[in-house]
Amino acid sequence: MCGIALIVGNDADPALFRRMLESLTPRGDVQEELPEALRQIAGGPATGLLAGTQRLRIVDRERAVQPWVSPDEAWVLCYNGEIFNYRELRAELVAAGRELRSESDTEVVLEAFLEWGEAAVGKLRGEFAFAIVERATGRVFLARDPLGVKPLYWSRRGGRLHIASEVKALVPVGARVTEVPPGHHGWATAVTGPRLTPYVDLLRLGEDQVPIEDPDEAAKLVRAALQDSIRVRVDTDLTVGVIVSGGLDSSLTLLQVREMHPDCVAFTIGAPGSPDLDYARRLCRDLGVTHEVVELRPRDIGMGEIREAIRMGELSEYGDIINAVVSVPLFRRVHETGIKVVLTGDGSDELFGGYPMYHEVGPVAARRLFLHKIRNLCRTELQRVDRTSMGQGVEARVPFLDLALVELAMRMPLSLKMRNGREKWIVREAFADILPDYVRNRPKNPMSYSSGLHERARLYKPRFARVHHSFGYGLLEPLRRDFDHVLMKCGNDLDAAIRESAVRQDYTLLEHARDFAGALRWFTAARAPY
Repeated sequence: MCGIALIVGNDADPALFRRMLESLTPRGDVQEELPEALRQIAGGPATGLLAGTQRLRIVDRERAVQPWVSPDEAWVLCYNGEIFNYRELRAELVAAGRELRSESDTEVVLEAFLEWGEAAVGKLRGEFAFAIVERATGRVFLARDPLGVKPLYWSRRGGRLHIASEVKALVPVGARVTEVPPGHHGWATAVTGPRLTPYVDLLRLGEDQVPIEDPDEAAKLVRAALQDSIRVRVDTDLTVGVIVSGGLDSSLTLLQVREMHPDCVAFTIGAPGSPDLDYARRLCRDLGVTHEVVELRPRDIGMGEIREAIRMGELSEYGDIINAVVSVPLFRRVHETGIKVVLTGDGSDELFGGYPMYHEVGPVAARRLFLHKIRNLCRTELQRVDRTSMGQGVEARVPFLDLALVELAMRMPLSLKMRNGREKWIVREAFADILPDYVRNRPKNPMSYSSGLHERARLYKPRFARVHHSFGYGLLEPLRRDFDHVLMKCGNDLDAAIRESAVRQDYTLLEHARDFAGALRWFTAARAPY
């Protein structure tokens, strides 16, 4: 994983580029830039292309230097992510006669593009975002993974195209920032900007497949798909961390990682005495897994922690910021232990019916809510995970969002996801033989609620918007009301919630006051034990 930054266009500003690249420093452990001899494009000035990365060295750590340049120096790649099937693709490329210089997935990305063109993106199984520059023309090919696990943004000003992994790197440009949508790719120039098209239609995934309605078949398929997804994500010689709350998804991830990659460590955050810590400690003790615990008291959260979560996360909804407040110290501990790769359980709730809203409406409306959740993961949960992990030099991998598993979930009716009053029923059934009863039967709790920290962070909500604006993140989008909150007020009517959000983006002063009062009452009552 990396942080990437590029400026394409005549007379690119080296000082601006340096600010862009340095803002991404936490995403890697080594800074690399395109040599001066290769910065000319389309026969123009010597500063037509500035490109660099903050590289987190994981695969072929010594040779996978970036920006990666083709042997004829015609193409330059800046790449953020991991390709989990790169060994298979490398074998195909070698069989096709291409000569490779490393054992890295970085080189495979560029060689695959040179061999198969734009169709290469459809062959990549992974979590990625990248830019490939054709030096002869100055054209740039952009691509992002189907779910948007890895970020990619661009802005254009003064006849130059600016590309980066985070919004904060583009704020100094002073122009509108635009996100490359998940599952899209296409060409861009400094003059026209990107023209992107989807290579995966996420919202129609699985429509041409037979629905899966038999519970036994569904359980076998879910088990096989998740195990394979975890297997490819622990294919490393490094120690692997697992973020564990003690809930179903993270516990299941830990169970599988321990079997496939015994060199693993679990990480949990929570307030002393919180359910998260109790469940996670019990599971790690039963499995004999090393367990790093971050105990955070509500009173430890102040305005400094809120500000850092907003700065690092770039998030645009209040609830995501509150969750980021908890994630920042968690991934800080991961970084302090020297672990670079972790797996998380994110995405399971969205896929397998972990939210009450899915079960409070009819099947058609539930399907629409499901698709809306999936489509927006890139700017909510996945953005929180990316920024708070990579913002501290940790690569977080999300096995529940492997495209094969997403497709399976889309082929299953809601009746397999919610049954006998239990959410994510099919996941529980698929692994019933290995899940401890105390995990299998544990009710779902949102992360920061069950860790006992949510209400403390809520005390500062009235100040979120001003801090968000101070960082310039409004160049992408302003801070908005939590869409789930709007949806609930609209009776889970998706169309009504979308209209309501468009009419009024932020909370009113009265809503902020009521929320603050509620949080204050809770915190005052709970203050003694914390």
